[in-house]
Amino acid sequence: MSDEGVRLQKVLANAGVASRRVSEQMIVEGRVRVNGAVVTELGSRIDPETDLVDVDGVAVQLDASKRYVILNKPTGVVSSMNDDRGRPDLRRFTKDWPERLYNVGRLDADTSGLLVLTNDGDLAHVLAHPSFGVTKVYIAKVDGQVLPQTIQRLLKGVELEDGRIAADKARLLDSSRGESLVELTLHSGRNRIVRRMMAEVGHPVVELVRRQFGPLHLGTLPVGKARELTTVERGALLTLSRRDGDTPAAPAE
Repeated sequence: MSDEGVRLQKVLANAGVASRRVSEQMIVEGRVRVNGAVVTELGSRIDPETDLVDVDGVAVQLDASKRYVILNKPTGVVSSMNDDRGRPDLRRFTKDWPERLYNVGRLDADTSGLLVLTNDGDLAHVLAHPSFGVTKVYIAKVDGQVLPQTIQRLLKGVELEDGRIAADKARLLDSSRGESLVELTLHSGRNRIVRRMMAEVGHPVVELVRRQFGPLHLGTLPVGKARELTTVERGALLTLSRRDGDTPAAPAE
C-alpha cells in the first residue's frame, strides 16, 4: 500500500462487498485485510491489480476480467471446448460470455452434474490438482442392494489397477427395486474413479451425478443450464485458492 492507488473503501464498494459507508465501518472494525494484514485506516489506498483483499476471512474478487461459471453438464456432452471427434462439447454453454472459458477438470460424457468454467488459471490449478485435496461429492445410482459392509469397504479402500483408493466419505441414501443410491465424497482426480470403485465392490453404476465441487453446490440449477457464481460463491472459491495456492496439502493417495 502507498499514497498512490485507490481508496480501500472505494475498492470494496466497486467489488460489490457493501456500500462505501458500510465498507468504511468494516475497515474501522478491523474486518478487512490487505495482503494478509489488517487495515483500519480509512485513508488507506491499494492497487486492485496486485493487492489481495479479504473481508471477515473471505477473499474479495477485485479483478473484473476473471469469470467464474457453474454448469450442470448433461450426459452425452464431452468435457472439452472443441472435441476433435465432433461430439457435443461445452462451447454451446459458454456463448453468453465474451471471455474464453475453460473447464476445470472433467466429467465423463455419461456423467452429469457440476462443472466449473473459468478463465482463472491459478484457481483452476488448485481446484483440479488432487494434491490440494479439493473434494467432490457424487450421487451414484448403482445395480443391486448396497449393504453397510460395502460402504465400510469403500471407506477403508479398494484396490484398483492404478492403486488403492478410499472414499473420504460414503453413505447409502436409498435402496429399492434392485438399485441403490450411494453418495461418495472423493478428492481423487483419477479417471472414472467412482465407476471403477463401485464396479470393484460389485455394484456397477447406472447413473452418476456430481453434486458438489469444493465449496460449490449444484443446488437447483437445471440440467443443461449455466450461471455465473454469486459473490458469496466467488469469495469461497478465491479463499480456497489463496489458502491452498502456495502450500498444497500432501497427496493423500
